This record gives sequence, structure tokens and C-alpha cells, in this order.
Amino acid sequence: MFTHVPQPLAYAESLLGTFTELAAAGDDQRLLQALVQAVAGLSGCALVQAYLLDSTHTRLGLEVAWLDGRLLARDCSSLPADYNGEQLLQFALCQNRVVSIAELANSVFDTSFLPPQAAPWQSLLAVPLVNARQQVVGVLLCVARERGELAVFADSLGRLGTFAMAQLQLLRRLRQPLPQAQASVAAPAVVGSYGLIGDSPAMRQTCQMISKVLHSPYTVLVLGETGTGKELVARAIHDYGPRRSGPFVVQNCAAFPENLLESELFGYRKGAFTGADRDRPGLFDAAHGGTLLLDEIGDMPLALQAKLLRVLQEGEIRPLGANGTHKIDVRIVAATHRDLAQMVSEGLFREDLYYRLKQFPIELPPLRQRDGDVLALARHFADKACAFLQRSPVAWSGGALDHLEGYAFPGNVRELKGLVERAVVLCEGSELEAAHFALNSSEPPPCDGELNLRERLEQVERNLLLDCLRKHDGNQTLAARELGLPRRTLLYRLGRLNIQIGDSTGRLA
Repeated sequence: MFTHVPQPLAYAESLLGTFTELAAAGDDQRLLQALVQAVAGLSGCALVQAYLLDSTHTRLGLEVAWLDGRLLARDCSSLPADYNGEQLLQFALCQNRVVSIAELANSVFDTSFLPPQAAPWQSLLAVPLVNARQQVVGVLLCVARERGELAVFADSLGRLGTFAMAQLQLLRRLRQPLPQAQASVAAPAVVGSYGLIGDSPAMRQTCQMISKVLHSPYTVLVLGETGTGKELVARAIHDYGPRRSGPFVVQNCAAFPENLLESELFGYRKGAFTGADRDRPGLFDAAHGGTLLLDEIGDMPLALQAKLLRVLQEGEIRPLGANGTHKIDVRIVAATHRDLAQMVSEGLFREDLYYRLKQFPIELPPLRQRDGDVLALARHFADKACAFLQRSPVAWSGGALDHLEGYAFPGNVRELKGLVERAVVLCEGSELEAAHFALNSSEPPPCDGELNLRERLEQVERNLLLDCLRKHDGNQTLAARELGLPRRTLLYRLGRLNIQIGDSTGRLA
């Protein structure tokens, strides 16, 4: 780091003193002022500037500058509000790369953002400022009036800048205590809730079911609508159970076609098929001693369901191309948002596997049935989003809370999480308002009063399928993917509702 700097020992001693000085800074402004002053002394540059991204990471602003031995006062009327358009700064910021120009006056780069001088600036060094999460949050700029290679300072100044950004984040967190309303909502995530947020009766019942099966070897079937947190429950069963020290492996059964899913789960031997040039263990072997979550088990092909049944009954697997079987020690948790009982009656799911998986079912409640949990979850997601974006925690207006409480959340917790994260990004102040949330409150069209319940449900389903097919110009594969259905299930429903392919191109039968 100090090989090419002038007087390496003196430079190292000065750098060490700078770390100590930054650690003692009492507020963020003094910290940044001490940073640019120290960098000017270390590099010998006449001008040092620190640019930082705002809380939304969309605007780059000049925070502090040091010129010819003195701090420059920020004149907001004369300085640009956003430096994102500056080519040199943008390159260092977006590419996370050091920019060093030894002959700035003869270069093609635009330096109009630098303070005007009688003699032109000659050399420049731009060092990305990186926080503890390795995210680029700003740029440290060093400019000299003499020609020279400033790149020798890049490594040491980059580390100094990273330390300064960590201190800055700490100071801002200490300066912004959590509002009382937010501090009071941390209570739902209490010991015994297995990391699940919520204190509604429905969630207490779910936690009670988890506690019953936690230390047993039984297969668990987690049921619930899309977005209710089935994978979180499966992970809780693993993390709080006796297999917590083992691996936790997740496989979405809808993500692969049948042949690839089989090789992914069971593994294969060399020569089992074209391209199998070596032995490869499957996910059952990878999860040995731990837990394997088979998500969307309702989408598993029938042929593969029979092989899974043998795994559950015998505790052994046979990789593709192998002559024998071997034992595995894996706890299997299955999850699905489908009605497996109906799929059994339709011949789309094996009855014997269904009853084997239904050994201990846990049905997760939709968010609309979790009284009082919406606000606790919303505040939790907002705090996580603020921490991720490196911004101060946001408060909640009464209008925003009422707005969320009056919504049904068809996408459940996953939809709520996405809405809150988007609202935090849109919020430029310190409080979330109802306008930051785009909720679809439209109601379905009224049904004919003479239709019974079954006919009304079929009418809604028919319109939904037709709209989706029209959207994809009659492409059944794309329509099935958007609806979250296997293609064969979509074909079955089209036949049951007497929907012809021609209907999807504009004609209603």
C-alpha cells in the first residue's frame, strides 16, 4: 500500500493518526470535514471534495470541500443540486473503479464542476466511497495543480474512506432514534414465535402447530395461499428443531421439467445420459442430516411422485444410472398453494402420496385473516428497507396506516412487503404517506343475481382464464405460467368451462 508513496513511514504514521481522528468525530459534518482535510494533507492536493448519494441513492451531492488549506462554505444557490450528470464522477460511482488522470488539462474530460482557477487543474484522482456492505455511496475527489500520478494514494485513501463511511452511518443512526410508535411494534417478534412476525390469533395457532411438530420426525405439509410465508415456516421448523446444525435445502418443483427435476433431486451417475460426464449428488444427498423443502409440490409430475413416495416410505434413493439404492437421513417439508385434495379427485396428484404428505399439515392463514398483523409487518418491512438503503428510519402517518388496514392484500405478505419497499423508495421525507402506496382497490364486476354460488365462481374463473389467454394471444404455456398452473391443469379447466381456443382471440362463447 505504501510502496510508491513518498516517505512511506511518515505517510503511514499520518494515515494512522487520521483513523484515530475520524473515530473521535462527534457528528457527521465534523467527520466529513476531518476526512477532506486529512486527505489533502496525505495526498498533497490543493482540492479535496466528498460527494455522497442521498438516502434514495438517486442523487449525488457535494457534501464538503477543502481548497488551499481551508474549508469551502456550501453556497446552495451557486452549486448544482445533483452531480449525477458529471462523467468522471458517474464513472467512478457506477463502475466502482478508481479514476486517475495525470494530465487533466490535455484530456477530453469535462471538469467544469471543479472550482474555476487562474491556472488549469493538472491531475485528478476519484476514489469510490464504499460502506461496510460494499455498496458505493459516494466519491472522494482529489485534484492537484501539478502534473503527477495520484493513483499511488488510491488504495490507502479508499480504505480510509470506507472507515469514514462506516463511522458516518453509525453517527446518523445514533442521531435518529426510533419513533415511539415504531419501538412499540417490535413486541410481536417475541421468543417463541420462531422468527415469525405477528400476534394475531391465527398466527398464534400457527406457532402452536410448529411447536407440536418441531421435535418429531414427521413429514410436514405447509398449505396456504401464495405469499403467506410457507418457506419461512419451513425454515423455522429447521432452525428451531434438532436438525438446525444440518443443511436447509429448497427446491421449487415447478422450476424444472420432469427429467431435470428428477436428476436435480436424486442425482446421477456418470454415463446415465448424454452429457453426464461425472457423478453428481442430488438435493436429497445435499440435505443429508438436515431438511429439504419441496416447494410447490402440487406441480411435481405424476411419475416423479411415485419415486418421492418411496423416499418417504423407505428413506432411500436411487440416483439416475445407479444399480443400487442408498439410505438418506432427510426431513422433508412440502409446501403448496394448491388444493391437493381436489387435484387427487381430478387425477392430477397421487392419492397415496397425498395421505403420506398429510401426516402433519399446517395451514397458514391469509393476511386478511390476521387481525392486527398488517401494521406490525409493514413497520418491520419498512425498517428492513431503510437499513438496506442506508437511510434513517421513517415514521408512519395515520393516513398511511389506515390505507393499509383497509386493503385485502390478495398477494398476502409478499405483496405487503413489495408495497412497503416501494413506498420507502418513493418517500423523500421522513414520513410515509398514503400517496406512497399504490393499492388496487377495484372490485370485481357485479354478478347476475339469479346465479347460484357455483355458477358465479365459474363465471369469475372463466373471465380470468379468457383475459389471461387474450393477453398472451392464445399461448397456453405463457398463460399457465402467469396463472401459476401446470399446463395440463389449465387445459383441464378450459375443457371443464367449455372454453375454446378461439374464445381467447376475441370471441366469447
